[in-house]
Amino acid sequence: MTTTLPSADKCTHLVPRLVVTPGEPAGIGPDICVRMAQRCHDAEIVVAADPQLIMARAAQLGLPLQLEPFDETRVATPQRAGTLKILPVALKEAARCGVLAPGNASYVLDCLRSAAAGCMAGTFTALVTGPVHKGVINEWMEMSGSSATFSGHTEFLADLAGVSQVVMMLASAELRVALVTTHLPVKAISAAITQPRLERVCRILMAALRQQFGIAQPRVLVCGLNPHAGEGGYLGDEEQRVIEPVLHKLRGEGYLLQGPLPADSLFTSHYLDNADVVLAMYHDQGLPVLKYQGFGEAVNITLGLPYIRTSVDHGTALELSGSGNATASSLEAAIAMAQRMAQKTARPMAAASRPSRIKSTEESSA
Repeated sequence: MTTTLPSADKCTHLVPRLVVTPGEPAGIGPDICVRMAQRCHDAEIVVAADPQLIMARAAQLGLPLQLEPFDETRVATPQRAGTLKILPVALKEAARCGVLAPGNASYVLDCLRSAAAGCMAGTFTALVTGPVHKGVINEWMEMSGSSATFSGHTEFLADLAGVSQVVMMLASAELRVALVTTHLPVKAISAAITQPRLERVCRILMAALRQQFGIAQPRVLVCGLNPHAGEGGYLGDEEQRVIEPVLHKLRGEGYLLQGPLPADSLFTSHYLDNADVVLAMYHDQGLPVLKYQGFGEAVNITLGLPYIRTSVDHGTALELSGSGNATASSLEAAIAMAQRMAQKTARPMAAASRPSRIKSTEESSA
């Protein structure tokens, strides 16, 4: 069985056209968009946001900025320093730095809907998202009488695209970590890790590494769920009952999967030097290691959508909003990652560029 990632209509711009959503207006999302706009980029960058919000934040930061209306009928051109293309989405109420307003939660979701629709239509090459505040979005949903909940970008964008399964992966300069489960309470994790789910995640992950990262034979390190990967069943049976049967099946199809391995020893050069990605069973099993190693320069990637989506690796940082102390390094990294993925997707598969700590199959056998 071969998995092919779903695809929207092919974007044919010679210059990549990326759409950015700043996220929570009271946080640093608008700040980092303004900072990002201070230098030139090889891509055309369109921000889906309230124009007055962006200009007000630029003025507060004392940074020059000129907004240009986005026109999808024109040929994409590289971004010039001090300018931003804008896809206007109106705030629901005035935004104040550091002060959450539940009424603006719908604005945040409208920005995402507008950007995602453009990606689905092929108007944009990729979506790059800024940080949102899950708490205030869920508060607004409760106030609105909705029974729905917002668990994060990953799940929201999957619902918009009509995709039943996506995979969250974070990448830094030295490490990639993908997740079997995402934003779940710890008590719900074991029940969520089923054989069908794990198999779908593995297939999506392998397909994305081949198609969007250009890795011909991806090598994956798979974490166990329990301490010591279950210690032969004495510390939990999920490895024997769920994980091992799936890995055995997929190895029979040629997948290069090693595991299940104890997570406490997997993140060492002995294993990482001969792998392309780590597959962790849950959020806080794999991401603390990656964020310790590369926080502020790591990128959150959603695999399995019909378009490329990357994101910053940090939260809204309400206390830094408007202060001038927020860095755009993670946003810059997310933009660069989206461009690299677009280039890999647009051309035939070749030898991949891997994080510096993780070697390719060819390098490890040399």
